[in-house]
Amino acid sequence: MLSIRRETSRDIPRVRAINEDAFGQPLEADVVDKLRVQCEDVLSLVAEDKDTVVGHILFSPAVIESPKGPVNGMGLAPVAVAQDRQRSGVGSALIRQGLAMLRARGCPFVIVLGHPEYYPRFGFQPASKFGIRCQWDNVPEEAFMIHIFDEASARGLSGVARYRDEFSEAM
Repeated sequence: MLSIRRETSRDIPRVRAINEDAFGQPLEADVVDKLRVQCEDVLSLVAEDKDTVVGHILFSPAVIESPKGPVNGMGLAPVAVAQDRQRSGVGSALIRQGLAMLRARGCPFVIVLGHPEYYPRFGFQPASKFGIRCQWDNVPEEAFMIHIFDEASARGLSGVARYRDEFSEAM
């Protein structure tokens, strides 16, 4: 039975292996490792089935530089699932649990750079709808999305959304 829980130190080697395998390179795993060390406010969750970690998701601080001033939220990246468990609901379970935990702690928004056909099922919308753009100019508008937990508090929010510097170093 699949369970979602916070990552522990004993999960780190398996989380790295899943990220490397899912993305076919070490880049995403390197970013996860750096964020784990350099950022206190990450939410790192694993999906476990029969005592084996089969998926991982990381949320890290993000900011929207708005004319009203900076608004702090979170960025979703990466989400990775072991290849033999992809398309079985593991990634969806990780995303839903992570979003629920962030909503419960009062996070105002989560940004994601991902597949525009996949993320809307979790409440993500094109960030451009809110006048929010990605810090990286080469990102297709439809691939940069935001999940706003409180629409009323987002009224008038616009500007540039920025992930932590660890992501830019990897670009």
